[in-house]
Amino acid sequence: MTGQADFPLFLALWNRKQEMDTPALHFRMACWLEAAWREKRTRLLLQAFRSSGKSTVAGLFAAWLLYRHPDLRILVLAADLALARKMVRNVKRIVERHPLTLHLKPQRADQWGADRFTVNRALELRDPSMLARGVSANITGSRADIIICDDVEVPNTCDTAGKRADLRERLAETGYVLAPGGTQLYIGTPHTWYTIYADAPRVEIGEQSPFLAGYERFTLPVIDAKGRSAWPERFAPQDIERIRRSTGPNKFSSQMMLTPVNIAEGRLDPAAFRRYEAGLAYIKEINLLQIGDRKIISASAWWDPALGGSNGDGSVLAVIYTDEAGCFWLHRIEYLRSGNGELDEATHQCRIVAQLAKELYLPSVAIETNGIGRLLPNILRRELAQAHAPCAVLEISNSRPKDIRILEAFDTVLAARMLHVHASVYATPFMAEMQEWRPGAKGGRDDGLDAVAGALSQEPVRLKRYYAGNRQSWQGGGKIHQAKTDFDIDI
Repeated sequence: MTGQADFPLFLALWNRKQEMDTPALHFRMACWLEAAWREKRTRLLLQAFRSSGKSTVAGLFAAWLLYRHPDLRILVLAADLALARKMVRNVKRIVERHPLTLHLKPQRADQWGADRFTVNRALELRDPSMLARGVSANITGSRADIIICDDVEVPNTCDTAGKRADLRERLAETGYVLAPGGTQLYIGTPHTWYTIYADAPRVEIGEQSPFLAGYERFTLPVIDAKGRSAWPERFAPQDIERIRRSTGPNKFSSQMMLTPVNIAEGRLDPAAFRRYEAGLAYIKEINLLQIGDRKIISASAWWDPALGGSNGDGSVLAVIYTDEAGCFWLHRIEYLRSGNGELDEATHQCRIVAQLAKELYLPSVAIETNGIGRLLPNILRRELAQAHAPCAVLEISNSRPKDIRILEAFDTVLAARMLHVHASVYATPFMAEMQEWRPGAKGGRDDGLDAVAGALSQEPVRLKRYYAGNRQSWQGGGKIHQAKTDFDIDI
């Protein structure tokens, strides 16, 4: 026999028993959850600000589901087992004390464990009514009608690219556990730009669609579109402002407003970029290089080389142009890959750089000669000559700490919003490096950052050269012109 009370009533009865009122936002969550269940919408995402009670409501929802259908099997996944057990213990207490669920408590103590329990039910099933597991645990062999993923994304599971990939892989395994027609409910807040809760794909990490594509979303930030508190009894305007000041803008945006950003406040903010899609255009007749309607007066290219992934580093070429107003245009970042075996790797990479130098009208390419870089300048000069690209090769050795170089190069141009970034750059690993970079952190990728910092730090190079085919350098040649006049000058 199943119960008949709806979920909002079930919630209100529990709160009354606890001598508490039921906040309006909890009723909103409850109504959404029940409507989704009744209408058989099986892919759900509940996002609500920190301390909103979303996990408490989800626990009551689990108890209500068992009240309505005691034969259900519910699996709770969380970032770790302790967090998952917390929800299971909460549901156990509800079953023990709620006036509508007292009949569900079993007589046998072994059915009432710390991380699993089984209510009185008609069917004999191998899996318990509710089971707690950490997201990294082995769930092979388990079966569930409902999977609740409660805060599976926390800093400890998403603060590096490797952890995020592992989290996605483990969550994908839930498809083998969920019974046909079963429901999967995610509950949480975003902790990174590359959150599993994102509503748009992150193309820079290879996503073609959001991780939770097709999920119905209920999103409840602490402040609504009209500037009103979602829970005024507990979060008055002064309380919200205090949280904003104490946590910082990034964490507040992520955890309270549910806007995916980095919680750790990085020094480099991609929001300061000015995105553009215009291509590079050389107008031979007037010797002019343009991006859109901006006249380009100088260029800087920096190659931070690596062969065979030496020391885990990548080989990256960054190209930046400067316009007449002094703004910078990050037009190209090339992450150089190994060849197909027909050429040695050094020649292969130098040939790519030479072709790019010709294609992008580069007057010079700076090579960081620390380490293997000292072997490459002569090879690059040979490839540039074979490509008929009149481009100088500058050999530069760096001894200053990389973190300082990156900060000094980016801080001013980002603060002044002077850095324009081409749309193609957004599809490279550079954006992930920007989002994740922390001064002094170990193990992060910063090859693209280092290359762009090098290009930004270069003095503009304006070589008076000619391109093959009698093309004038777009930077001008400084030719001497003798003007005819009709007056004499006495000296």
